[in-house]
Amino acid sequence: MNVILSRRSAGIHPSASIAAKALVTTLREQGRDIVDLTLGEPDLDTPAPVLDAAMRAMRDGDTHYTASNGTPALRAAVCEKLFRDNALSYRPSQVVIGCGAKQLIHTAFAATLDEGDEVIVPAPYWVSYPEMAALAGGVPVVVACSEANGFKLTPEDLEEAITPRTRWLVLNSPNNPTGAVYSAAELVALIAVLRRHTHVWLMTDEIYEHLVYDGVRAASAAALDEEICARCLTVNGVSKAYAMTGWRVGYAAGPADLIAAITKLVAQSTTCTSSVSQAAAAAALTGDQSFVRDAAALYGSRRDRMMECLAGIEGFGCRKPQGAFYLFPSVAGLIGRRRADGRVIASDQDIEHYLIEAAGVVGLAGSAYGLSPYLRLSFATSLETIECGCERIAAACAALSPATGPVS
Repeated sequence: MNVILSRRSAGIHPSASIAAKALVTTLREQGRDIVDLTLGEPDLDTPAPVLDAAMRAMRDGDTHYTASNGTPALRAAVCEKLFRDNALSYRPSQVVIGCGAKQLIHTAFAATLDEGDEVIVPAPYWVSYPEMAALAGGVPVVVACSEANGFKLTPEDLEEAITPRTRWLVLNSPNNPTGAVYSAAELVALIAVLRRHTHVWLMTDEIYEHLVYDGVRAASAAALDEEICARCLTVNGVSKAYAMTGWRVGYAAGPADLIAAITKLVAQSTTCTSSVSQAAAAAALTGDQSFVRDAAALYGSRRDRMMECLAGIEGFGCRKPQGAFYLFPSVAGLIGRRRADGRVIASDQDIEHYLIEAAGVVGLAGSAYGLSPYLRLSFATSLETIECGCERIAAACAALSPATGPVS
């Protein structure tokens, strides 16, 4: 039977992170002993006070449609949070709630992009940014950000990437997959470029803002410049900080006209976010924040342990991330080496596949995030899993024969 598919949908690539999660499930169902280092979500449970708030909402009959832009209680909680944590002053009319930050990014593109409009996406990037821009008819303009520059976009590269068709710059800090965090000074330098190009808007994805280490603080670009604030969409959510990925609650704040346009599209797609989830999210944002601080401390210790474990593996080289819960080690030293079956490792995708086959360890190739040759390895898992996975990686890499010449 022929299936009717649009050219646009047919051109969208599957999410590499979702595909990896499915692969882990499949391999385990087949009886494989798999160490999963792909996790893009906290391995912690949602805090008890948040669960209590959700149960109260259900018992009180708060189980109906809400306004498409979110409940007044949650939008007020978001405004309070943005003022408290980010020095941002927004009214509830400038806030919209979505089924995760992902929906709001997608919907913002759908509300603002015409065919051929460009979206600047620094690489390494979260896998969905280019695909969501393309799905909205836009053209993702990927700008490679080298490890030498901390995996961060430079003002010079931003200037070069802007054209008359540019509509958005997307900045993700702390970054998935590298853990890079833009300082306030670095953001100000990028803002200086944007001030010269008034047709370009800024979207900041701050979903990992609380998962920062070594005294680092994640700055919000909208708080640094009044002019940019007027054309900035700040996106965040409760998934990562409060271990609430399955609750599907994100929020965005920006100019009222843009928020109204996003809300109109939400009303015609999902109608609204789950009322129970919104009650839980409001409790998370306004309640005791010790869970967030404790989680960041826990992930910081896991980061340090994974760094120690990888340090002795020949062929790996890893910059210490300042935020998020991933390492993004270079595996350039493994390119050209030969497997026991004679096959040559020619790319980070080859390394990803080799580690699955030889070690039962699943990570993600850097090519999925727009920069090779790297791997993304998550430390949002137990120390036991981290140590076991790294031991297996070390053994598999030691079994590779040295490179004997250029890779064909």
